[in-house]
Order: sequence, then C-alpha cells, then structure tokens
Amino acid sequence: MTKKTLADLRKEIDTLDDRLLELLNERASRVIEVGRLKAGSKSDFHVPSREREIYERLQGQNSGPFPNEAVKSVFREIISASLALEAPMKVAFFGPKATFTHMATMQHFGLSAELVPQKSIPAVFEEVEKGRALYGVIPVENSTEGMVSHTLDMFMDSELKINAEILHEIHHYLLSRTGRIEDIKKVCSHQQPIAQCRNWLAENLPNVPVVDVASTAVAAQIVSEDYTAAAIASELAASMYDLKIVRERIEDQVNNFTRFLVIGKKMAEKSGDDKTSLMFSVKDEVGILYHMLEPFAKRGINLSKIESRPLKKKAWEYIFFLDLMGHISDPAIAAAVQELKSCCQFVKVLGSYPRAK
Repeated sequence: MTKKTLADLRKEIDTLDDRLLELLNERASRVIEVGRLKAGSKSDFHVPSREREIYERLQGQNSGPFPNEAVKSVFREIISASLALEAPMKVAFFGPKATFTHMATMQHFGLSAELVPQKSIPAVFEEVEKGRALYGVIPVENSTEGMVSHTLDMFMDSELKINAEILHEIHHYLLSRTGRIEDIKKVCSHQQPIAQCRNWLAENLPNVPVVDVASTAVAAQIVSEDYTAAAIASELAASMYDLKIVRERIEDQVNNFTRFLVIGKKMAEKSGDDKTSLMFSVKDEVGILYHMLEPFAKRGINLSKIESRPLKKKAWEYIFFLDLMGHISDPAIAAAVQELKSCCQFVKVLGSYPRAK
C-alpha cells in the first residue's frame, strides 16, 4: 500500500471541505423553504426545542474522533447562521460588548444572531417586553459572589419568562497597554470581578488603588487610553481594545462560573431535564418556613436553590426565589406549587426551562 504524503492528505481534506460547503448551502436552501412555510402559517421562526433535538441526535450518533462538545459548537453556528436566513433574531444583553454577558450570549445564540448591548438590566427587560428583541440575556448568579440582586428585583413587576439558563466559566485577565505589571498605578473593573480577584490583587498589587467602574468593557476602554492603568476583564476585551495581557486567570476560585438567564415572552417547552424558578412571599406566622418547604419535601421534589430578598415596599418582609428540578407541567410540581399558595401572599412562576449542562 502506497504511503500518503502530506500533499495527498491536504488534497483529500480540501475535497472534504468542498463537500461540506456544498452540503451547508444545500442545508441553507432547505432552511429558506422552512422560513417561507413558517411565514405562511404564522409559526414561531425560532423553536429552541428543535435546536436541542438536533444537538442531542448528532452527539448521540457521533462515533468520533471529532469531539462531541465540538459537534455542538459547530452546529450552534450553523443553526445561528440558518436562523438569520429565516429572519433576523435580535437578542438584547446587559452590555457593553466584550463583557461576560456578551460572551455568554454568543455562547448560547451563536455569532449570526443580532446581539444588541443594553446599558442596564432594566433596559434588557424593556427591549423584550416591547418586542424590540426576541430574547434578553442577563446575569443572575456567580459561584463565588452569589446572586445578582438587581436581576431578581426585576422579576417582581415583569411578566417575562425564563426560557433558558447559561453557565459560563469566568476567567479574569489583567490587561494594560504596556503589558508590564510594574507600570500599573491603578486597577479598574466592575465590582463583581474585583471581588472575585480580591486575594490576587492583595498579594500581587497590594498598594495599587482599585477603581469600581460600570463594566469590565468600560474598564478596558479606560485603560486603552491610560498607560498607567490596568483592567480586570475578559480575554475578548484584550483583542477588542488592543490591550496586552499582563497576567491571565487571576480569579481567586478555580471553578468560577456565572449563571445567566435567557428571558422571553413565552414559557419554554418541556425538554425532559428541566428546572423551574418561582418567586413568592410568605405570610408572617409561626412555622412558615417549614410549611413553605413541606409541599416539595413530601413529593420528593429536589430544590436546588432558595434565596430571600427584602420586600422593598414593606420593612422586614421578604420575597423568596426558589429553583427546583422539573417542569411546571409535571403533576407533582403543579400540585406542590398549588399547595404552596395556601401559605403565601402570592406565588409567581418565573419559568420552566432546560437545565444547563
């Protein structure tokens, strides 16, 4: 058998690439046909459950050596580009660009969606509520620093539903114009990254003042014009603002994740591996915490998180946020929520959505 040369192998790869391109265009033509049918029947052009079916089917039949996680990444971009052919999918996110929310939005929706940064979390809600964006993406929780209270507060008055959650691993980079740590006279960043890098800063830049700014991207923008400053920001911010990496991965905790929520007008379809989020206010009486949890405990429902927030309209009363495993359409969960209402002033289902993996 004749041994193949490097030139032979490259020629075969080129042929395979040509076939892939041909198939992608053939797939795109089918997507355009689907778009026409949806327009005629007034169906939703974006169906997240269909995306999940594609990922799960392809990953299930992947025999390798192409990595399974890469299968999802590749097809996320293919689907993102395909949806753009049907209709522009506008997604609002708590910006600006190069923030971790921006990166999480790209991770979930791909690069072909129209991603629009907003100056605040309320602005993201408003864009979706008024129909100017199909979805919004907002941070809700960090594994090191806990809940983002502003996001929880917004659900008090909004009728939007949680459609999905995104878990994004957070790595912080120290960025500057020169790339030299000895040139740094001040450090800028958002309060969350500063808190997540507190020990590193104390050990490596103990006498350097730290300035809290609106976002990591704003910090990078400031540093791009100041040779004596450094920013704690993402690796993406380094390339967007032409900064050099002084130190990489300076977060104090190795497993540092932020959880983001995708919000929309409709409840997500049941996927089989779901999570449900609730908001409720309990009556002030003896044993109320026990009665609050009892409906779930006696039905064997797993509660993954419970968080309390002060009720701003009334001193010393609280709103509870609860995450449980399962979908609100599950009979046991529906019954538990119904029973919960008997000991609450109000109960609000924020959404049932696929659990992030």
